[in-house]
Amino acid sequence: MKFTLKDYQDDAVAQVLDRLKKARKRWHEDGEKNAFSLTATTGAGKTVMAAAVFEALFFGSDDYEFEPDPGAVVIWFSDDPSLNEQSRWRLQEAADKLTTSDLVTVENTFSREVFEPGKVYFLNTQKLGKNSMLVRGADPSDQGVLTVDGTPLMPDGRSHTIWDTIRNTIEDPDLTLYLVLDEAHRGMRDARQGTQTIVTRLINGQGAVPGIPIVWGVSATVQRFNDAVKSMKDRTALPNVVVDAKLVQESGLLKDTITLDVPEDTGDFTTVLLRRGTEKLKESSKAWAAYADEQGDSAKVKPLMVLQVPNSPNKDDVGTWLKTIFDAWPDLPPDSVYNVFGEHKEENFGGFVVPYIEPQRVQEADHVRVLLAKDAISTGWDCPRAEVMVSFRAASDQTHITQLLGRMVRTPLARRIPGNERLNAVDCLLPKFNQETVKAVVEALMSGGDAGDSPPGRRVLINPKEMAPNPDVPQAVWDKLVSLPSAAKPKKQARPIKRLTALAHELAADGLLANAGKQAHAHLHGVLDAQRTALAAEIAKARTDVLTVEGKTVKTDIETQKMTFDDFVEAADYAVIEDAYKRAARLISPDLAKTYSEHLADQNADAEDYEEALIEAHTDVAALGLVDTIKAKLEGEAEALANEWLTEHEAAIKGLSDERQDVYRELRELSAHPLDVMLAAPKISLQPTVEVRKDKSEVTIPTYPLHLLCDADGLFPFLEDSSWEPLVIKTENDLSGAVAWYRNPKSAKPESLGVVYDYGGDPEIMRPDFIFFRERPDGTIAASIVDPHGTHLEDALPKLRGLCEYEATHGHLFERIEAVAEESKGVCKCLDLKSPEVRAAVGEATKAAAVFSGPQAKPYPSHG
Repeated sequence: MKFTLKDYQDDAVAQVLDRLKKARKRWHEDGEKNAFSLTATTGAGKTVMAAAVFEALFFGSDDYEFEPDPGAVVIWFSDDPSLNEQSRWRLQEAADKLTTSDLVTVENTFSREVFEPGKVYFLNTQKLGKNSMLVRGADPSDQGVLTVDGTPLMPDGRSHTIWDTIRNTIEDPDLTLYLVLDEAHRGMRDARQGTQTIVTRLINGQGAVPGIPIVWGVSATVQRFNDAVKSMKDRTALPNVVVDAKLVQESGLLKDTITLDVPEDTGDFTTVLLRRGTEKLKESSKAWAAYADEQGDSAKVKPLMVLQVPNSPNKDDVGTWLKTIFDAWPDLPPDSVYNVFGEHKEENFGGFVVPYIEPQRVQEADHVRVLLAKDAISTGWDCPRAEVMVSFRAASDQTHITQLLGRMVRTPLARRIPGNERLNAVDCLLPKFNQETVKAVVEALMSGGDAGDSPPGRRVLINPKEMAPNPDVPQAVWDKLVSLPSAAKPKKQARPIKRLTALAHELAADGLLANAGKQAHAHLHGVLDAQRTALAAEIAKARTDVLTVEGKTVKTDIETQKMTFDDFVEAADYAVIEDAYKRAARLISPDLAKTYSEHLADQNADAEDYEEALIEAHTDVAALGLVDTIKAKLEGEAEALANEWLTEHEAAIKGLSDERQDVYRELRELSAHPLDVMLAAPKISLQPTVEVRKDKSEVTIPTYPLHLLCDADGLFPFLEDSSWEPLVIKTENDLSGAVAWYRNPKSAKPESLGVVYDYGGDPEIMRPDFIFFRERPDGTIAASIVDPHGTHLEDALPKLRGLCEYEATHGHLFERIEAVAEESKGVCKCLDLKSPEVRAAVGEATKAAAVFSGPQAKPYPSHG
């Protein structure tokens, strides 16, 4: 793969391969057909995951311990040719083993007896329609056109229709046909009504064509597909693969914030909000250009505005809207406006010529800055650089708005921009809505749904206000903030050797460590050499096992009908040795197995030639793979060296671009025991200023001074989660020397401090609510964590224990680490987690409330 998969993607790929392996076995051994689905929110990278699956399916994978299927054939099916083309391009972009010839678009001229193994064939609904040349082939009743010699020339002389090819492939015992349904919920609409759609005919079969044996549905909303599979009598439903939407949001692949601008009064605000949308596009363009300059031009993004119009727009109205845009931004090139209407043609709106562009081309067509669209454009379409949407749909068209907006949630650079919520947001302006009608859009975006998923951690804000760095906060406070360590969640499937190899590659690429790859492997070679000496007896026995094949000969006495078993021992041949070597290579990584074999071969002076020395070396490596303790020792040393290099080069890494720093951040986290990362400084924050309550009343959100980020008046709006949070803010800001405070973001951002805690055996991340800063008498800045703690929650005690463990490691960096809970109305208790006695009480407790009501808790505030 060209991309390093996110942890959730890696886990999903492993699960999909497990399902495919079981399905293939059941089909070939028992003739059993299977189906399952992969559900992942829009923007999760379903095509990237599919690329990893196909590479493993065709070529095998050591990472997933997956043997290749030499007869694998994949049909990738959707109901949209442009969606297929987009998927084909993304598969080629993500996979380094899949070539252009492996990804085949089935055209009307296609004709094969069977599909070729090792290829993905792209089909769509239109190609299987009853009038398609692929389906009808030659019509026997049509005598065609006579040639000069009298031979009839048939309209389609192909020997096989596409249905023939599918049937022959299914019936070939050496092949395995897999069907991948993209946007799998579509095409199942009539299944429950007893009507066969093209998709259900593919799955169930029809006439002489059997159903495809293995079906994998992929979509953000697969419920209709799952229901249809359950109703099929001759197909077994395997456990579905479900990607946690929270993990997708935390990954940085999706934008964190959706802002909705709506009129506060009634009236026609069409041009007002359109001008505002154009200004937002201008501001976004400037912000991305500034960021690109700051990062050395490595992050060029040209944002796009989507102008959503009614299905039958008045051409004069659209012309007026376009004039408004160009009046607001005179420097916008006249050829930067395009349309993606269903008519697929150039439009003329009041003198403005607007060409048509295919949806899948928009992302790469940087010259397109304004895109005219109607409803959801097309299923599966997305455009990460689309950052502003102005919708002229009526309030009753909220579904069309949420569907299109849901397609604009991917981050342009597939990562968060540290500290800048403006560049991690998408803006939607709704001139035809008011604050009452827009609530339906908010609810749809936050509750999820087809193309409108909103995973936990995403915010939808109405008319928010932008916060910038507080000019009154001393630089020393910012320096203290970015020195504080934040934890990452440990990885379930850590691969230390692979992590070290990847780190070496990146350090060498950035010029931070010359020959890092050679150094890494030389270090691990030394570890293996030491193990060969320390475990010589065990390795010698393992080597004997590799070189011999033991078995039993069965003899039957015809007269007595008795069987006897005689042991035999034969010398292993080259194939057996190589098979054992490959198994060992999966344990210690194929790359390391190769270089260590060469290392051993170079040292073998007794061998007659290098090839013989290499066979001997492969035998030694195979033997190492049979000794259980060697893998653990090797991985421990790889982990230690990677952590040593990351720590040694930490300062230099901080001087790299955000893009490069993000690569190292992932490598720090790619561990069962990840290193902490330092916080990023927040630069721009988007905050709501009005709270809409359940009774639909609106209340202005209270504002507070001294926050790290603020508005033009030096204030920060803060909507509390608990009744005692305002008390904590006031108390801490009234302390002697108080200079600033920070509302720690709740989501997984580089500027959010995270603390690991154990919840039922699984590691989770908590994010303490507040960090307060105080200037000591000597002029230094002290930081304190104060976390208003709800004792009624199930994870309250595990979170307290996580804070205790964080204190044990990093407590010296903080003046105080305290948890605060309300005992009664307006009366709070505090736990000083820097106290060994308090930490001991937390460790022994069975409930958090018991600690707050016990002798170790003290009144809050107790300091002045």
